[in-house]
Amino acid sequence: MPLDDTKLEIKHTEVVNKFLLVKWTDNSETVIPLNTLRDNCPCASCSGETDVLGNIYKGPTLKMNKNSYRLISINPVGYYGMCPVWGDGHKTGIYTFNHLKSLDDG
Repeated sequence: MPLDDTKLEIKHTEVVNKFLLVKWTDNSETVIPLNTLRDNCPCASCSGETDVLGNIYKGPTLKMNKNSYRLISINPVGYYGMCPVWGDGHKTGIYTFNHLKSLDDG
């Protein structure tokens, strides 16, 4: 059963080496490798958009480089998600709190 995003809140985020550490208000922690975070970007360009018939449409595959995995900042989006800004300028993926939890390395 998926977690309810409205009950999750981030207390603190920190980048340590090549990992994003997320501390939640329930005192649990999530550790996400930056490459996993970027490779699971939920934006329409990276993951595609689904039409009413279930067809997925997405743009051309982005060429990744070392800056593609360098996290510049991560900004809150409402009370439900975060939006990372990457070294290559990519900044359109909104990760719900539930999605962030699902990417935990542990």
